[in-house]
Amino acid sequence: MKISSLILKNFRNYNKLQLNFSPKLNIIYGKNGTGKTNLVEAIYVLALSKTFRINNDKVLIKKGAENGSIAGEILKNNNQSTYKIIISNEGKKVEINHTKIDKMSDYVGRINVILFNPSDTGLISASPNDRRLFINIEISQLYKEYLIVLTKYNRILKQRNSYLKQASQHINKDYLDILTHKLIEYGKTVNNYREEFIKNINKYIGKIYNDIFMQGEIQIKYVSTYNNKDENSLWQMYENNYAQEIKTGKTMFGIHHDDFVFKLDNEVLKEWGSEGQRKNSIISFKLAELKIINKIKKTYPILILDDLFSELDNEKITNILTMLNDEVQTFITTTEIDKVSEEIINKSKIFECLGGKIKEEV
Repeated sequence: MKISSLILKNFRNYNKLQLNFSPKLNIIYGKNGTGKTNLVEAIYVLALSKTFRINNDKVLIKKGAENGSIAGEILKNNNQSTYKIIISNEGKKVEINHTKIDKMSDYVGRINVILFNPSDTGLISASPNDRRLFINIEISQLYKEYLIVLTKYNRILKQRNSYLKQASQHINKDYLDILTHKLIEYGKTVNNYREEFIKNINKYIGKIYNDIFMQGEIQIKYVSTYNNKDENSLWQMYENNYAQEIKTGKTMFGIHHDDFVFKLDNEVLKEWGSEGQRKNSIISFKLAELKIINKIKKTYPILILDDLFSELDNEKITNILTMLNDEVQTFITTTEIDKVSEEIINKSKIFECLGGKIKEEV
């Protein structure tokens, strides 16, 4: 999978921009604040319909404009299609080949993107809710059904919590049981997707970590009250805590409490790992996703490595690029083009950001 061209209109600091990319390696460089991350953010938004930086679509529109848009030509399995997102104060609209797509679940997952951004290092020490949001986005790229079932689960969870809060004086147990059965049904499906995803990550992440960083054994542990339980066991769990849930007015168990833990050399990374080890672990996790997407989708995703040269030395970056399949289209942003090795420069298409404008170097 590759993005051959990109057109931006009133997106972030760009009035209008059109670029053609290399199918292999692209380097975007310039001073801080000139729009390097804005450019790769546009590719990410085109794929996933949301930004990785802030949960507010309005900031994507250039100041003073009523709306903004991102359009790109995507080559996937020898088929080329035009994707477009229009962002306004009223929300987002998406199109494929100039045809409006009504359901976002019919759009998300068609373009696969893996992104590493320096802020991702905070994922390890972030809240479980942040890690759940991250894993939901990643799995949604792989399976349309996951997003649909997760939406159903969250809807039932909201209904169940609302009923528990208002039912402290009088409760219809039969109605609560209906909600509980649905919660278990959808929750178990989400749990299965998550377990399979983490299992696949663990198939690849250890070797990737060692190939790049030369030391340490890394593993991801998935933590859930649904782990290794069948529907009868889950039902009994809710029954045993029925009185407590009514007392607290909320659903105490379920996949909305799930988490996953990074372990390095059998120690929990969140509790003792250095900043460098956390960064290395996140990079390895993202590169493991490349292999999973390729195995499931039969194509490699677009890889974005934002500000990579400030995070790693040339040796480790060379290790990363060496292990990548030639079919992986990669975007690297940097403030220091002089730190990029001549070998990498010679393989790359180079773009210089100049604050709202981009110059392609020949």
